[in-house]
Amino acid sequence: MENNFFSLEVNKSNRLTRLFQLIFGIVCALLALTWIILNPDSFKWNTTLLPVLFLSSFSWYMINSGLGKGEKYIQIGRDSITIKKNSLFPARNFNTPEIERIEVFPLSLVLHLREGNKFLLRFGTTFTDLIDPVKRGIEEFCSLNNIPAEFRNEEI
Repeated sequence: MENNFFSLEVNKSNRLTRLFQLIFGIVCALLALTWIILNPDSFKWNTTLLPVLFLSSFSWYMINSGLGKGEKYIQIGRDSITIKKNSLFPARNFNTPEIERIEVFPLSLVLHLREGNKFLLRFGTTFTDLIDPVKRGIEEFCSLNNIPAEFRNEEI
């Protein structure tokens, strides 16, 4: 089984978009740095510190997205599953010995880990064309690694 990569992004960004994100992030970071240098009294008042915090965090997000590190995805390999469900946090890797069982619902996926934790991935209604290939990949992964997979239907 080769690595199956499924992007969970709503919009695919091209190089031009990522370049603008990177430039805009750098401009915001420089603006925040300039604000701190020109207004050193801004650390005395909490209300004037808020724009600097906003610009700093927004510039980090834009630079991260511009470098392509903010893409959400699921990658199913031979003996591991890597899931990045949030564009801000790093990807989470699950090796075969860590996974106790996998539950697959129509719009979500739950990994039950041996340590007793659960990891939930919600597909939502945006990725309807992606759900079936991911389900087939999970089914193949579970059959190769002898992991119980339960395909359930949610009743309302």
